[in-house]
Amino acid sequence: MEEKEKPRLSRLTAIITQLQSKRIVTAKYLSEKHNVSIRTIYRDIRTLEKSGIPIVTEEGKGYSIMEGYHLPPVLFTEDEANALITVEQLVINNKDQSFRENVSSAIEKIKSILKYSQKGNADLLADRIYFGGNQNQETSSNNLMQIQSAIIHFQVLTIRYHSSEKKHTTRSIEPFAIYSINGNFLLIAFCRLRKDFRAFRIDFIESLVSQNETFTPHNMTIQKYFEDYVQNQKYP
Repeated sequence: MEEKEKPRLSRLTAIITQLQSKRIVTAKYLSEKHNVSIRTIYRDIRTLEKSGIPIVTEEGKGYSIMEGYHLPPVLFTEDEANALITVEQLVINNKDQSFRENVSSAIEKIKSILKYSQKGNADLLADRIYFGGNQNQETSSNNLMQIQSAIIHFQVLTIRYHSSEKKHTTRSIEPFAIYSINGNFLLIAFCRLRKDFRAFRIDFIESLVSQNETFTPHNMTIQKYFEDYVQNQKYP
């Protein structure tokens, strides 16, 4: 009996963490994540509800935890803490200042809840990890956080863009997604000038203004974008 309860207890704890980290989580996602049946997830959700966790069920969508309800942070395993430090060192070398500053601030808050022994190990590991490529802490952009905000709020952006062909243009765009290739961040957006999706290198954006105007989300997924556009990559 005891051996059977251990993995379930671990799974229930992980489900709570996942419910807190996303706005909504489906039973299918949880079943695949934990390699159990959807029926088992239904039982787990009922168990959590009976224990007092205020889980909201949205019919046809999934589960979430009632807004405003927070549980104390779950302790990190040693491997999770080490992964966190590795991510921090990787981000330090990123060339977008807004991204670097915000991730470092977020990780600092997460590190504040590490166990005392883990904090010492984290400091040691931080001194033993090095990623090359930006030794001089060069900054080539400062727009990534503002672009991310525009993506999730479906907000129109006006950009002044300096292309690789040295051409300057001003565009109104509807930001869709961000991806990284060869160390550069690219913004995928619907360009109102070209009336089509385009890929903009974020470090080529000279200025950026968020407009009060919002747009209707496009019937597009990142997978469909790559299938339809990447083979015939379209830049501004």
